[in-house]
Amino acid sequence: MSFVDEIGQWPRERVVALYENVTEADVLAALGRGERTLRDLAALLSPAARPHLEAMAREAQRLTRWHFGRTVGLYAPIYISNLCAADCLYCGFAVCSGVQDERVTLTDDQIGAECVALKNMGYDSVLLLTGEAPKAVPPSRIASAVALAHRHFSSVSVEIYSLDEADYRLLCYNGLEGVTLYQETYDRELYREVHPRGLKRDYEYRIDTLERAGNGGVRKLTVGALLGLFDWRIDLLWTAMHARYLQKHCWRSAVAVSFPRLRHTPPRFRVDYPMSDAELVQAILAMRLFLPEAGFNLSTRESAAFRDRVMPLGITSMSAGSSTRPGGYGSKGVEVLEQFEVEDTRSPEEVVAMIRRAGYDPVWKDFDRAFRA
Repeated sequence: MSFVDEIGQWPRERVVALYENVTEADVLAALGRGERTLRDLAALLSPAARPHLEAMAREAQRLTRWHFGRTVGLYAPIYISNLCAADCLYCGFAVCSGVQDERVTLTDDQIGAECVALKNMGYDSVLLLTGEAPKAVPPSRIASAVALAHRHFSSVSVEIYSLDEADYRLLCYNGLEGVTLYQETYDRELYREVHPRGLKRDYEYRIDTLERAGNGGVRKLTVGALLGLFDWRIDLLWTAMHARYLQKHCWRSAVAVSFPRLRHTPPRFRVDYPMSDAELVQAILAMRLFLPEAGFNLSTRESAAFRDRVMPLGITSMSAGSSTRPGGYGSKGVEVLEQFEVEDTRSPEEVVAMIRRAGYDPVWKDFDRAFRA
């Protein structure tokens, strides 16, 4: 049985019906429980929970400090390629996006320059990213980039196209620690609409990717839905289900959740399900109450002011000083296609200062290489 079978038991209609029946009494009952069910999560994500956000925030903060202390991990993305053969309608990298900016794949020397630049900023954890271009940037090339980055950093993760289990084993052999992969939307019908061509169009293969990664030896698995593609309350309930499934079936791996909010899309795409700041806060709080042991990531897609406010309410990891184009750190002034425009443009030093002002400890590295032995 895969997660495809489990989510099949919760089609869109069943989830909608779950939300339609939520009452304020359900919200209060969910707040009072120590271990929460899917029905409790729906209550906490529902409009009926809005008057209780303060109570949710206190409990979310308590749970986060209990499991993670007053620490916030720091990481940076390294885009090693912006080539893409997929046509995700919402993405600037898409092959048919209409964007004419230059597309490149970094050489080993250029990847090394990115690593040196980030190491000099203090980073010891990086996330390598590519477009959906397995022919141009095959798993063997990504494995080489992982090995190169691992010479500089204790923790190397990837956010790339879906791979087979054997490919994840190859990446782990070369030093890989984590895999981030967004299902984008868990709604099967909409998924096919926004992915009209390319290998990524295969919903089942995509949704089972993180389980293959866990079985292949990956130590950190990060799930997420691209918030704004679909009704966020429905997609986040499915996301939470996926996280719990991975916690159960890939118990050797730590499971985390990211909250990427869709913005700065190509001209051909319209965001039909925009998510407000208040709704994103509610989503983070509810997910923390449902997944108390999961790491929560918040990237520079969000503004500095928003990240400052929400960090103490459940976030355990943040990027800072990010570039979303290849060569964004070691090749200043060279303009190539970026995936999206960042909102929080502060330097790592400024983000570290904010974390400390809030009474938290910025963590560049939370384990030693010997941990992997």
